[in-house]
Amino acid sequence: MSFWLKRTLHCSLLAFSALPLFTQASTGLQASDIFELEYASDPQISPNGKKIIYVRNSNDVMNDSKRQNLWLVDTQSGEQTPLFSDQNSYYQPRWSADGRKIAFVSNVSGSTQVHVHYLDQNRTALLTQLNTGISNLTWSPDSKWLAFSQKVSQKPAVIANMPSKPNGAKWSEPAIVIDSAYYQADGQGLVKPGYRHIFVLPSEGGTPRQLTSGNYHHSGKLAWRPDSRGIVFSANRIADWEYKALEGDLFEVDFARNIKQLTSFTGKEHSPSFSENGKQLAYLSASGELNPYRNHKLNIMNWQSKTTNMIAKDFDRSIQNPVWVSSSKLAISYDDHGKRKLATITTKGKINDLSDSLSGTTLGRPYLSGHFSANYDGEITFTKGNSQRPADVALTSIKGKVSQLTSLNEDLLAHKSLGKVHELTYNSSFDGEQIQGWYITPPNFDPKEKYPLLLEIHGGPHLAYGPHFSAELQRYAAQGYVVFYDNHRGSSSYGERFAMLLKYKYSSKEDFADHNSGVDAMLKTGFIDEKNLFIAGGSAGGIATAYAIGLTDRFNAAVVVKPVINWLSKVLTADSGLIQIPTQFPGMPWDHVDHYWQRSPLSLVGNVTTPTMLMTGEEDLRTPMAETEQFYQALKHRKIDSVLVKIPGAPHGIAGRPSRMISKIEHTLAWFEKYKK
Repeated sequence: MSFWLKRTLHCSLLAFSALPLFTQASTGLQASDIFELEYASDPQISPNGKKIIYVRNSNDVMNDSKRQNLWLVDTQSGEQTPLFSDQNSYYQPRWSADGRKIAFVSNVSGSTQVHVHYLDQNRTALLTQLNTGISNLTWSPDSKWLAFSQKVSQKPAVIANMPSKPNGAKWSEPAIVIDSAYYQADGQGLVKPGYRHIFVLPSEGGTPRQLTSGNYHHSGKLAWRPDSRGIVFSANRIADWEYKALEGDLFEVDFARNIKQLTSFTGKEHSPSFSENGKQLAYLSASGELNPYRNHKLNIMNWQSKTTNMIAKDFDRSIQNPVWVSSSKLAISYDDHGKRKLATITTKGKINDLSDSLSGTTLGRPYLSGHFSANYDGEITFTKGNSQRPADVALTSIKGKVSQLTSLNEDLLAHKSLGKVHELTYNSSFDGEQIQGWYITPPNFDPKEKYPLLLEIHGGPHLAYGPHFSAELQRYAAQGYVVFYDNHRGSSSYGERFAMLLKYKYSSKEDFADHNSGVDAMLKTGFIDEKNLFIAGGSAGGIATAYAIGLTDRFNAAVVVKPVINWLSKVLTADSGLIQIPTQFPGMPWDHVDHYWQRSPLSLVGNVTTPTMLMTGEEDLRTPMAETEQFYQALKHRKIDSVLVKIPGAPHGIAGRPSRMISKIEHTLAWFEKYKK
């Protein structure tokens, strides 16, 4: 963001805000700072390695939204140049194979369309006039074609033949008929009828041509055949695909619309990538076992014989985004002990770590995140972050030397004292399982003083926190809290055994013991005020928080964000039941009522004495508002001090807009301050 724009936004904030949360007296992160944070995402290195184009993400304080612009970085000098930097959104930048053009998606024309920028001529062409969203934009090897996927709409189901409406009559909206199993999606609402298909488009413009057909979704990474006349993709093209979400095979489609199935294993094959000479196809696979967690394995197919070998089959981590960097080596990423690692893997299965600082593309909480791309010369660009900074653009190679090329937040954060992140490893009181956690100490921390403790629990539950930048947790630390978070059993980045410890036990006394033992470990440090303990969490963390206060009264107050309170009702009203019921439960709720009830925080509500704030988005379809309201009304019936905070317009991603993130943080702080002793 330019200096003058940052200055304008800063002054605007001061003009309309008279609340303490916007004061600049503290050197820690302030609420208003959230609007000024920036981060890099989706960096793409040019074929010759001289330039990197990336998405520069910032916030628009006047429209309470995220702005995505495209910037170029010179890999030798580090000089940055704005390619497209204005009020519109630009994303999915992709280099042509000859390095002379950049394709991207933007709403600059008034709707979301594909564009191509010609670097030598400094001219940009609008290529499409499409009606639906564009994903997986991919150049052909000869730079003459672009492939992408988009939804092709179908007519909605109709049952009744209604009479014609008289001219000028004002009737109610017509009935909506739903006949599909997957009919709603968080952040979208009711799913409009239609299927995602693959299209090709001449890079000089023309009419997009639909290659795939059938009542199936075709999406995910696209891999062009080396001759630029066919595309490999992943799809679930079985009759009852709605009920078998863990299945998917690789297919090939050519320009004559002939579709050929390449794999037929149980489970899902996806993320195809051709070697430069086209002789090998790398792809990922995951088993079809009805488990809530599955490692994704690397496979290499001989393109001529179509025989496949699994590479590093004993590697107990999920491999992500395989990209060829030579004829015998690929760049990959994988999550390990709370960090996302950038690495290479040979076709023989040897793994070499390049960096553990792939991070920084999620601002709110310290989840693992990060993007990278590579070229055939072994040059790799990635988003580099740490506990003190969101993602910047960095460059490395298969030799492993890392150079950071941007410093997007130094103007904002260099003069602030952020909370420091420290690692803490301890054993769970339940069974001695080793748990990894971290705690953030406030700015100007003095270990001789006593501080209130805030336990913050991550979602998923098969996700992971780590030593990464977090605007939310830094804000709590700025207000004087020591913030503790852990990767309890069930978390990813520790292998299948650890993740599967929560199978059929979500939530349970086991994961509560992991959190509670972490609080005990923090008390042993000597700088925690045992009279001021607080607990909070969102989604799976909200479930764990609600479950915890049914098992203990040690916390002064709790903030339960977008929780599941009653599994019996949740799985049959949310958008995720089709996959959640078969993978996280032993059977259908009507056949296993006792099990579903045992996992539900509502079963323990009669024990709760902790003052509780509940917070959920009004349009949340993942953990619907009715879940939150059940707990709220139960607490009110028991006359427990409680408050319900509804976030208008928000889906499950409750902090998706800057002001919503601030609202979540400041409501949490206000509730805890009320009960601080």
